[in-house]
Amino acid sequence: MIVKSVENEKLIRKQFLVSSRQAKKLSSLAAVEGKSEAEIVRSAIDAFEPAGLSGTDAAELMDLVSQRLKEAVESTQQANQMVFNTLQELER
Repeated sequence: MIVKSVENEKLIRKQFLVSSRQAKKLSSLAAVEGKSEAEIVRSAIDAFEPAGLSGTDAAELMDLVSQRLKEAVESTQQANQMVFNTLQELER
């Protein structure tokens, strides 16, 4: 059953069960965000990306992680050298 449209998409009515804890969390999130509970659920569905469905392949992710790790190591080495030099100056 189509009820209305949001962002040029037709919406379909769905019913599902949630725990009491989830219902309270949903209500709180909606209040904090100033959105309806339905909008919160739609946003959560859109944001959900299970492993393997994100559109980025493993090799690409590994390259990115490797590059960021190299940058972090270099930055840490530079900071360590600065600390060492400062300690040497303080000991004089």
